[in-house]
Amino acid sequence: MPRFAANLSLLYPELPFLDRFGAAAADGFEGVECLFPYEHAAAEIAARLKDHGLQQVLFNAPPGDFAAGERGLAALPGREEPFRAGVLQALRYAEALQCPRLHVMAGLVPAGAERAALRAHYVASLRWAAQQARAIGVDVMIEPINPRDMPGYLLQRQAEAHAIAAEVGAPNLKVQMDLYHCQIVEGDLATKIREYLPTGRVGHFQIASVPQRHEPDTGELDYPFLFGLIDEVAAACGWDGWIGCEYRPARGAVPGGTREGLAWLRRWRGLTA
Repeated sequence: MPRFAANLSLLYPELPFLDRFGAAAADGFEGVECLFPYEHAAAEIAARLKDHGLQQVLFNAPPGDFAAGERGLAALPGREEPFRAGVLQALRYAEALQCPRLHVMAGLVPAGAERAALRAHYVASLRWAAQQARAIGVDVMIEPINPRDMPGYLLQRQAEAHAIAAEVGAPNLKVQMDLYHCQIVEGDLATKIREYLPTGRVGHFQIASVPQRHEPDTGELDYPFLFGLIDEVAAACGWDGWIGCEYRPARGAVPGGTREGLAWLRRWRGLTA
């Protein structure tokens, strides 16, 4: 059975961030992920994880000035200093939270920039980040993101992400396979799961409905089929990672809205018990 992690940046939006850990544990989650934990001290988050018996499975390195529209620095020449400082900050958090995965965002393609130059810079940045992360047992993740949600993002397709991972050549550089983004850009998810999961380069999955980005029991994707397929392929290749629930609750920020929307998870657990 896949292990599901609650994305605490999106789920339980009616609660303050630090209170979401307890809510996730009460709903049966054993793992959590988030976007950017840096508004809170690592010790505060570590205490919540310990109190509720949770594992932090993933978070993002600082993406630059997110409020100003930046979406990562790894591919941007001239931003080496803040990129490296952000990765080192993130690794301090990863060590404190015992988190084994760190997503490093590529960035948006600047107007007039040559993609080949950006890609070369991206590869060099990832090689450096993977080296730093390997020293403390952390995997660096890269994620193709669809251009509808994030116009101009450098990395959009699975094949490109795997080609970059192969070029970097670091055993701890992995691909974060978000099935929501992949469906919007490429589709053919079952074939891609069968193709890429056995390579050893898929480090994490994420899910949401398409097109609304709500609970995975709505929209155009047959998630029970995909969960079963991940189970099948994972058993054959020895993959033991997590599936992050990175969706926006359809009920919004109402008390109990996330819990009410977890009927899909209760049904899946019942089928696989």
